[in-house]
Amino acid sequence: MLRVDSSKPCKIVYSLCKHEYLGYLIEPHIVQLNPQGDFSLTYQRLFSHTAQEFAKHLTDSDLKIIKMLDETEQDHVIKKYHKKAIRPFEFFSKFYDDKFYENARPKIEKKLAEVLEILKVKDELYLMDKDGWPAERKIELATEPATILFHFRRSEVETRYFPTIKYQSLRIDFMFKEAQIVSNQPAWLLLNDVLYFFEQDIEGKKLFPFLNKRYITIPTAKEETYFEKFVAPLIEKYHVYAEGFDIQTEKHEPTAILKVIYIEGGISQLQLYFKYGEHVFALGNEKKVTVHVEKQENNYVFTRVKRDTTWEKHKYTELTKLGLKKTSALFYNLELAAADTEDKAYGILNWVNEHIEQLEAKGYSIEQSTGQKKFLFASSKIDFEIKEDNDWFDINAIVYFGVHPVPFISLKQHILHKKREFPLPDGTIAIIPEKWFSQYGSLFSLSDGGKMLKLKKHHIGLINDLAGDGIANVTLQRKLQKLNDFENIEDIQMPVHFKGELRSYQKAGYNWFSFLRAYNFGGCLADDMGLGKTIQTLAMLQKLKEEDELNQTHSTSLIIMPTSLIYNWLAEAKKFTPKLKILAHTGSTRNKDVSHFIKYDIVITTYGITRVDVNEIQDFYFNYIILDESQNIKNPSSKSFKSVRQLKSRHRLILSGTPVENSVGDLWTQLTFLNPGLLGTQAFFNEEYVQAIEKRKDEDKAKKLQAIIKPFVLRRTKEQVAEELPAKTEQIIYCDMSEDQASYYEKTKSAYRNDLLSSMDDGTYAKKQVQLLQGLTALRQLANHPSMIDDEYLSDSGKFENVIHTLDNVLKGGHKVLIFSQFVKHLTIFKHHFEKELIPFAYLDGSTKNRGEIVSEFQENKDLKVFLISIKAGGVGLNLTQADYVFILDPWWNPAVEQQAIDRSHRIGQEKKVFIYKFIAKDTVEEKILALQNRKKRLASSLITTEESFFKSLSKEDIREILK
Repeated sequence: MLRVDSSKPCKIVYSLCKHEYLGYLIEPHIVQLNPQGDFSLTYQRLFSHTAQEFAKHLTDSDLKIIKMLDETEQDHVIKKYHKKAIRPFEFFSKFYDDKFYENARPKIEKKLAEVLEILKVKDELYLMDKDGWPAERKIELATEPATILFHFRRSEVETRYFPTIKYQSLRIDFMFKEAQIVSNQPAWLLLNDVLYFFEQDIEGKKLFPFLNKRYITIPTAKEETYFEKFVAPLIEKYHVYAEGFDIQTEKHEPTAILKVIYIEGGISQLQLYFKYGEHVFALGNEKKVTVHVEKQENNYVFTRVKRDTTWEKHKYTELTKLGLKKTSALFYNLELAAADTEDKAYGILNWVNEHIEQLEAKGYSIEQSTGQKKFLFASSKIDFEIKEDNDWFDINAIVYFGVHPVPFISLKQHILHKKREFPLPDGTIAIIPEKWFSQYGSLFSLSDGGKMLKLKKHHIGLINDLAGDGIANVTLQRKLQKLNDFENIEDIQMPVHFKGELRSYQKAGYNWFSFLRAYNFGGCLADDMGLGKTIQTLAMLQKLKEEDELNQTHSTSLIIMPTSLIYNWLAEAKKFTPKLKILAHTGSTRNKDVSHFIKYDIVITTYGITRVDVNEIQDFYFNYIILDESQNIKNPSSKSFKSVRQLKSRHRLILSGTPVENSVGDLWTQLTFLNPGLLGTQAFFNEEYVQAIEKRKDEDKAKKLQAIIKPFVLRRTKEQVAEELPAKTEQIIYCDMSEDQASYYEKTKSAYRNDLLSSMDDGTYAKKQVQLLQGLTALRQLANHPSMIDDEYLSDSGKFENVIHTLDNVLKGGHKVLIFSQFVKHLTIFKHHFEKELIPFAYLDGSTKNRGEIVSEFQENKDLKVFLISIKAGGVGLNLTQADYVFILDPWWNPAVEQQAIDRSHRIGQEKKVFIYKFIAKDTVEEKILALQNRKKRLASSLITTEESFFKSLSKEDIREILK
């Protein structure tokens, strides 16, 4: 065969041919033209890879068509279905079958349809002759779609049916004309060298029987099934003309129906249906026209219902916006889109009830699938009316499930046991909304039993919470409104004999105490450490004394605290409220007869002594019982908690910078001591709040708990009140020595004292200066911790316990601390403690080399909260503005050196307010040094610059005083 010469005239021809196995195909050929410009017999099949040679004879659309037709070529089709290389002849003889044809042919037709769309314009389609020459005859392509009308003629004997085809309004005779179905879907019909395509999406096989047949006959015996299975779908899609039965078209305004499918123990769902008149269609069935057939006596009526698929899609989208989704890609049922923790069986029912008003407004109607249970679909609301009694709130509440009123109290067992179904008198079942269990669970758990819903007065927080809740309409009495409004607490006159001024936030705390007293509530003052909880309390106690005097009565209050704070309370009271008569009920020689308490305004004691003396103390009725550092009773099974609960008083107050140390559970004991029953039983509180908040991170529960306790906890952080604080606040913390420490100290002091006092008498005193200095240093070390001078000492130290306790509070508040001592040995004791407790710390003494790095690490590292510094090393050149607490572990002879230490944190660049705590061991040389410092302050600031010169300024009387 001659090859086509691309340098001479040639033309592309698209050739319709019939493949023995694959059916009609179109093949692109290049045909050489003869000198007259007609087709010669030289031609060549084109593929994408051979077309380039003829590029100048081809357009872009030709190249595109060639590429598309590559995919219908037999080698390409075979390769898709048969992975191994095989010759077409072998494939068709061995592997070809109907299944292969049914699989491959629709894909080929899809490509042919795309090609024919382009060829409509190009006018280059020919018929191939039997020998394979591509241009036997020209084929015209129809320029517009042909239409088909199916005719049915029903008589008593049979029904005949046949199609007629019209093109450009003229009927075409196609039967017995050697017409060919070139493609089934979409249908293309070749008739008299014209290729026709059709208006509706008709299949070629519907025409195929009529190429050589006038009509098809349906015997009457079979007509019913035939009409249903074949004629009805035909009428849905095509034009039909009927004689002998009726076809009518209906148009309706559609409505949307949501059908609830309740699946017990499973995931309930919704089905979206559309109703057109009497006809119902499910979402996902998208036929534009649906036909129903009905036999009426001897007649058949076909009803065509036209659907609005755009409107249907819009209704589906509306629901997805309200939080639904399809259950899967294949199924059109709907379920909740959010992966909710809610019980799946009731989730969708709850959703319907929550959205019912919106859904009805948008025209949806709600139905329920047939089942044992008939649920009520309606919105629910609650009306609360709250009346105040002396110690109670009476709550009268009605729940409305749609139109059904139900007393709220009758839901109690359901809400406490999380039962969702509540049967109504008419036999329907109301679903209790999921939210109600967390919203009202506490209300029922904390209320008193009986037919009425009663809450103790201290549950004001729950009442406030109801008032702020959208579902409930709450009616409060006027007096209650006042209680509801904490922010405006009445200002109370300060006591006459209070020495000093309260800062404005402290005054607010003092006013708050009166507010609590007026309503018989117990309260927790939880101000940050250093903000003056003690003096706010003392001011209140002084006020009580003055009120008692006016009324010519007397009352005694009890303050319980850790041992280490006894002396501080006494010192602060002496300073601010010198008129208060205070008894320290401490020590092994204490008088256990509590009747003498009546002579005092305040009795102070420790948690330890309360445990031991509880049987005696519980016989006394106090005005106030106040717990300082109340986190000491956080463990409900502890003796401390059990014993303070047995004590009797009119009012209760607790003080703690850290009421929650480790867990939300810490609150239960402290608030139960204040207001018994406020948080319910321990088991209830643990399940309802501790587990929910800590394990499940349930924010609603955290808010609910916050609402309950808000009226009784007043907490101000250092940051909140920073503007009112002076740049620095100094406080001396007096520490009692432990018993072992005290006896060690006394023994050492006696030895030095005897020696020195006799040397004063015999005149050898001047030579004993060094010995005196050694002695005083030893006593100072013992006051800190005996293990500083005796490695064998294994007992405890009062100061050490006190520092650790105070430090613990400061660290829980997230603050940074500088800890100064002039004894490296003292710092070492703390160093070992921090290492054991895994508390990160920075350390600096005289031998430290990389000071700069250590300082910047402390300034920048948020997790590094503690810095141990020896005074010799840290006195100068350090900038530690990140710290806002300074602990001075031991007093120095020279106050100026101490001042330098304080200035490490309190200097330019410090934006925080600084608290300085000086720890002084009581009844030791440290306390005496402090007194001396105060006496010699003027002298010290003008002359004394070193310890030695301070030491030399001491007279014999001073030394006698120190060693007393």
